[in-house]
Parts: sequence; structure tokens; C-alpha cells
Amino acid sequence: MEPQRRSRRIAMTDEERDGFLGTERVCRVASVGADGQPHATPLWFVWLPSTPALWLYSIVRSQRWVDLSRDSRVGVVVDAGSAYQELRGVEIGGRVEIVGEVPRLGRSVPELEEPERAFARKYGGNDSLAYDGRHGWLRLQPQKVTSWDFRKVAAVRPPP
Repeated sequence: MEPQRRSRRIAMTDEERDGFLGTERVCRVASVGADGQPHATPLWFVWLPSTPALWLYSIVRSQRWVDLSRDSRVGVVVDAGSAYQELRGVEIGGRVEIVGEVPRLGRSVPELEEPERAFARKYGGNDSLAYDGRHGWLRLQPQKVTSWDFRKVAAVRPPP
């Protein structure tokens, strides 16, 4: 019972999670290969708490895209910290769906206006995304979200 109580104490609040996902730049995406083996790769992302959804801008000729086009189940981890007492992160699980044309060439897709603007701001420092004809959008609407912030451990530990 103690591990469950501890995990609740170190979980991020929704506001902490949204702030963390808004500032971290790299996630790790785990897909399932045709042979059933996991395939994990780093990727840039945008978290939109208003939806809530995690948006992944992936090269469409990647193994990740092939895997997720065949089997939409995915696990994503965003984490930070080096020392144990600094570790924090978010794990998101669910299924992805392709949104917009593949590859993305800039055709008007109202659903992509907010994620593209947020992505351009986060990674380019402006409001417009340059389309390279190599990427496409995947939306992950979370079925499960788990978070941890070990910086809270010291705060909940009683003094000696």
C-alpha cells in the first residue's frame, strides 16, 4: 500500500504537468513493430492541455510512422533530471490518429491551426510552420497519463 500512497504524493498536478510538457522539448515514442517488438525513438512534440492531446510531428518515411500506421498503440515518455531527487516526468499511453495530409504540405486544416502555431513557437520562435514535405501530424488523445516529480519526495518525507 505504501508505494501507491507515495506515487500519489509525487504525482504532478494538472498545472504542473501542463507546464512541464509545455517546456520540455523531446519525448520518447514507443511503437510496436511488425514483429511485435517495441521501437522507441526521440521526437519533438506539442502538448495542448485545452484538448487535451499530445501532437507528434513525425517524418512519414520513418519506422515509427510505419509502425503507428499499422498499429496505433503508443506509449510516450517525457522526462527530465539527472540525480534521483531531480527526476520528473510524464508517461502518456493511448492510440494515435493521423491528422491532415501525408506528408503535410500546408493545405488548410482547421484542426491543425493550434498545434502548428504552438509547435512553431516552441521550436522556431515564430507563429508559422515551414512545411518540408517530409512530416505529418499524429494526435495522441491520452487514455492513460502517469506523472512523477521526485523533487516532492523530500517535501513529503518527515524530518528525522
